[in-house]
Amino acid sequence: MKVIKPSVEIIDVFDGLDVIKKLERCGRVCYKSEDKITDDSAYKFIENIIKRGHESVLEHFSFTVKFICDRGVSHEIVRHRIASYSQESTRYCNYSKDDFGSEITVIEPCFLVPGTEGYDMWYGACLVAEQMYFKMLDWGCMPEEARAVLPNSLKTELVMTANIREWRHFLKLRSSPAAHPQMREVAGLLLKELKVKIPVVFDDIGGVV
Repeated sequence: MKVIKPSVEIIDVFDGLDVIKKLERCGRVCYKSEDKITDDSAYKFIENIIKRGHESVLEHFSFTVKFICDRGVSHEIVRHRIASYSQESTRYCNYSKDDFGSEITVIEPCFLVPGTEGYDMWYGACLVAEQMYFKMLDWGCMPEEARAVLPNSLKTELVMTANIREWRHFLKLRSSPAAHPQMREVAGLLLKELKVKIPVVFDDIGGVV
């Protein structure tokens, strides 16, 4: 059994300044203020529309993120409806095969410290789940049947495409202190990267961990 930490990857290649310039061009149509576009006007314009709640303008740019997280976190991610998803399938992936190293991979819980009793209980439970999964496959079960014993901690890979407005909604909700610790961990990784990658758009959202 392999234990890893979660990660995020922005799949699309884009220039953040070009993104906000495009959003400005789209948004200024509403006010017929295209004549006010300058080399550095996008920053203030986008900042102002966010303050006014005119976030429909932000729907004019979408991007894709690949999450590596546990199955429990993935169930929360896919509840965001204004998005498109592709996810690693436990129906068709057989983790006993060489392609997967003949083992399951699990995500280490951020709230458990290695060497503590709690961590050891979690680790032991995952080991038992792996053993039973392989036994069910050996007994004749299909992967889609044997997966019934796999834990929520099982690693999954999930690709999500959404527009910037939906990403803002996602990050406000999922990086909040009220969010599940592991969901907040993943959202924080993404938010930290986006604040560097795209100017202005995510600056007002807190919760980076």
